[in-house]
Amino acid sequence: MGVCFGKPAKLAHASSGQFLDNNHSKVNTEQQHPSHSGTLCSAVLASRGLSSNLKSFTFSDLKNATRNFRTDSLLGEGGFGYVFKGWIDEHTFAPSKPGTGLVVAVKKLKPESFQGHREWLTEVNYLGMLRHENLVKLIGYCEESEDKLLVYEYMPKGSLENHLFRKGAQLMTWATRMRIAVDVAKGLSFLHSLDANVIYRDLKASNVLLDSDFNAKLSDFGLAREGPSGDRTHVSTRVVGTRGYAAPEYVATGHLTPKSDVYSFGVVLLELLSGKRATGDENVGGAEETLVDWAKPFLSDSRKVLRIMDSRLGGQYSKKGAQAATALALRCLNIDPKNRPPMTEVLASLEQLQTSREVPRIAARGNREDCMNEKLSPHRTVRDVRHSR
Repeated sequence: MGVCFGKPAKLAHASSGQFLDNNHSKVNTEQQHPSHSGTLCSAVLASRGLSSNLKSFTFSDLKNATRNFRTDSLLGEGGFGYVFKGWIDEHTFAPSKPGTGLVVAVKKLKPESFQGHREWLTEVNYLGMLRHENLVKLIGYCEESEDKLLVYEYMPKGSLENHLFRKGAQLMTWATRMRIAVDVAKGLSFLHSLDANVIYRDLKASNVLLDSDFNAKLSDFGLAREGPSGDRTHVSTRVVGTRGYAAPEYVATGHLTPKSDVYSFGVVLLELLSGKRATGDENVGGAEETLVDWAKPFLSDSRKVLRIMDSRLGGQYSKKGAQAATALALRCLNIDPKNRPPMTEVLASLEQLQTSREVPRIAARGNREDCMNEKLSPHRTVRDVRHSR
């Protein structure tokens, strides 16, 4: 089975929403040849009764809304294509002048992307049905000949990836990081708890998007799959995703379960705790060494576990809280998926941790450990990279 790993997308959009409908079934878009006739999406939407939930935009409308997809409207780029900032009227959804009306993020498919069309259709299929406060809100779509676009509510803070790793980004506090972890866990718990459970399959820092108050939402559902049902223990599928985040048993066998998402969550939680990327060329140990490879020896030793903590936090976090969070990350990263906790249990643990009132009081010890961390870590921090330039 081939492995198709991608680099983290550079997207800076997303949205909010409320739960709408959890009685759904999924068209198997991974197995069907994509149609460019303009009828496939309409058929999928009609079969789900979604015509009243999503706005069908014309290409001309979105061209005007984004100022002809100008370079200065570009928010980011991913495997799917490009994302542009646009403006539409709040009530009619007609294009409006820049700075007026509702700000949106318009994702434009690269015409040559076979995989992109498949992901585009899957995203319409899922986000057209599902509404939850921790999932992106899909406003509408455009399907005209070769032009395939999606329209989302704009998320002003962009991606978690940018805030954790981008040069010059404002430092996120311990409380903010834990709140983001809770939000991500809520989104995954919702998906896994549906009657036909949904496996997200593409959790990574670039797909966690933040509103103006740092509330987090999951974006990019193009790789999502309906999970196993009945007596089935897993779904067999081609291996796609981003190296460093994908569960090892999924990479090895193509067997996909909700526990695959739990592993990916453990990686994102580790990124929140350490401030280091899941993978990256900046690693002292080389791009082939993952954050999990480096962190696991520390996670399994209670005397060394705080050495993984982000040195930029300056020890301003609860020692017990940090230990509890790292212990939870270790459980999520268990090599045996059967021993990973379900997302509902992960969420309950994080919410309990979030309500802890222990005052940060380990700054001095944290600083000593930070010095050791700088020497032992194979991952240079954003600060290290900046100083080396």
